[in-house]
Amino acid sequence: MDDARALYRQAFAHYVAERFDDAISGYRRALEVDETLAIAWNGLAMALDRAGDLDGAVAAAEKLVALDPGDVLAHTSLSRLYQRKGMIPEAEAEQAKAARLQQQQGA
Repeated sequence: MDDARALYRQAFAHYVAERFDDAISGYRRALEVDETLAIAWNGLAMALDRAGDLDGAVAAAEKLVALDPGDVLAHTSLSRLYQRKGMIPEAEAEQAKAARLQQQQGA
């Protein structure tokens, strides 16, 4: 199985089943095939967070924002992770970006 989206779907199934280590491995395999698959970076950030690797989750969320800077949810997720790390100015900056994007998109 070398299709990145198929690997992503398999990893997501592990995530839903709360098998976070398997999910993390799956998301990483998907990203080895296609490092630009934004949804896999999002999944990796969520799985790492649930597995207790906050630093890894932040790094994955930062990569997601870099890949898709117009994604409101990406900025919101990164803001939440920054807040949990105690990085309040960074969290506020990301939340402000999310709010501006949401307003621009008319949502």
